[in-house]
Amino acid sequence: MKKQKIIIERELKSNSENIIWALISTEGGLAKWVADDVTETEKQITFRWGEEWSHHEIHVANIIKKVKNDHLRLRWEDETDDDAYLEFKMEKNDLTNDYMLYVTDFALPEDLDSLRAMWDQNFEQLRQSSGL
Repeated sequence: MKKQKIIIERELKSNSENIIWALISTEGGLAKWVADDVTETEKQITFRWGEEWSHHEIHVANIIKKVKNDHLRLRWEDETDDDAYLEFKMEKNDLTNDYMLYVTDFALPEDLDSLRAMWDQNFEQLRQSSGL
């Protein structure tokens, strides 16, 4: 079965493109709200959740495209759907002068609700850790 695309958008309480870009494109930024630990090489980002001595998960994503102050697109290394990817995109809202953050992700139809809930939780973590 083919995965479906979802786009989650949130307005961030910041008009600093450097702050937003750091949150979506650096190890430290992503570790504040997406995973417990993030490491990056030239072509891959490794996400870790949980503690190594207990239950934990590790997922590796290949960097497809990284355009500074615009977007970061990744594809999970174990992804079987050629059209699926994970993307973080920032865009300035002309009305408020703050930035919008768009997360594009893919899931099977029966997993869409849990994926949305996961991203809602991630955005709440972002708000708590950075005030955005």
